[in-house]
Amino acid sequence: MSLLTAELKGVTVKKSTENLISIGDLAKRSGLAASALRYYEEQGLITSSRNAGQQRQFPREVLRRIAFIRAAQTAGLSLSEIKSALMSLPGQRTPTKRDWEKLSSTWQVTLQQRIDTLIALRDKLTSCIGCGCLSLKSCALYNPNDIAARSGTGARYLNESGVTEQTK
Repeated sequence: MSLLTAELKGVTVKKSTENLISIGDLAKRSGLAASALRYYEEQGLITSSRNAGQQRQFPREVLRRIAFIRAAQTAGLSLSEIKSALMSLPGQRTPTKRDWEKLSSTWQVTLQQRIDTLIALRDKLTSCIGCGCLSLKSCALYNPNDIAARSGTGARYLNESGVTEQTK
């Protein structure tokens, strides 16, 4: 069994290379480009060690961590939100099923707000969304003489939950 020595945050760690995979293999197994994996590493989402030739070597468990990241992204979470969640795990371990259940339950409110916003946007696509553009015939009803422009640029009548002020 060969060993790989790496220094992580000032602590020397020795790992068996039998449980390590190259960045190329990780890219193939995860379905992500090597550049995305390097970016995830730069962002602190995953970690690697280097072999004697200075090539990145990842623990196999990083595959599960990447699956967690991708599932969270699919749910609409940003990488910073995902990183915060991963950093909350003891020893920054790879999330278990129980970890996923606990972390995903904390995202329920955020996800529901995003869903509500998307539903409101979907329902308003054929009418005024409060942008102040006066390009739709109905804008004359909701925004006579472009009074929304007085409040600034962008969608003036759309609040954080996606509900227009006229429909409250």
